[in-house]
Amino acid sequence: MDINFEYYKIFYYVAKYGNITKAAAALGSSQPNVTRIMKLLESQLNCRLFVRETRGISLTEEGELLYSHVEIAYRHLLNAQEEIYRQDSGRRGTVEIGATETALHLFLLNALRGFKLEYPAIRIKIHNHTTPETVGNLISGKLDFAVVTTPFEAGKNVSCVKVLDFEEILVGGMQYEKLCSGALELGEMKNYPWVGLGRESATYRWYKDFFIAHRIDMEPDMEVATFDLILPLIENDFGIGFVPKKLARPLLEEKRIVQIPINCPIPGRSIQIISDKGRGKSLAADTLYKYLASI
Repeated sequence: MDINFEYYKIFYYVAKYGNITKAAAALGSSQPNVTRIMKLLESQLNCRLFVRETRGISLTEEGELLYSHVEIAYRHLLNAQEEIYRQDSGRRGTVEIGATETALHLFLLNALRGFKLEYPAIRIKIHNHTTPETVGNLISGKLDFAVVTTPFEAGKNVSCVKVLDFEEILVGGMQYEKLCSGALELGEMKNYPWVGLGRESATYRWYKDFFIAHRIDMEPDMEVATFDLILPLIENDFGIGFVPKKLARPLLEEKRIVQIPINCPIPGRSIQIISDKGRGKSLAADTLYKYLASI
């Protein structure tokens, strides 16, 4: 099927603005011309892409599917165009990366500080989601690469580079100080409220499997969407929970929380950089990727 690529550009703007008049203005074209081209595109694709409404237009199911691909492709083309125009041996350009909350706090923030000092002209867009969402965004082409915490499921086309191992510990607010006198039996955790990440996260699945392996059925009493909510809730005595030791250390030293010893080791986890083997990186993305992988 030989369709003029200019049609897809016009489709992108119409779908983006949800309004033909606004799309025409952004394109420097006229409303009749945009309408004509959209009808041609629908005819060549043999499907309806838009539904006219009082306040504009909305996408049909086929239109949503097409836009999900065109939006990614158009963004990549714009980034490539900008990078080629402003190219300076990989020292300029825009990089889009995904990062989980834990990876962001344990590794990425500190690593990016040094990178920005060396490459101040490279712009970085960080998309913060759960591990499954981040992996999905990488595979669909929305990200140049991602920095995630284990465990995660990825296909054979995904390359993985480990950049950091980390240890998690069980902690609680000061009202749980009595639990520090001896090692807590894992099964005894059921006697105390557990604060953890929600079931859409990889961390939830990690600890769910951990408890199942020890024949314990546990569910968080309080689920949170992001990791940065866990420590404040624990500090305020809403329950006990597992957190990376490095992030808990300042609060432990200030005696605002306590570490609760347990009678079995908690498996180690890691932070990894993942990328799509089948898709090349821009100069800017490759520069950042190599910098992070070398730390």
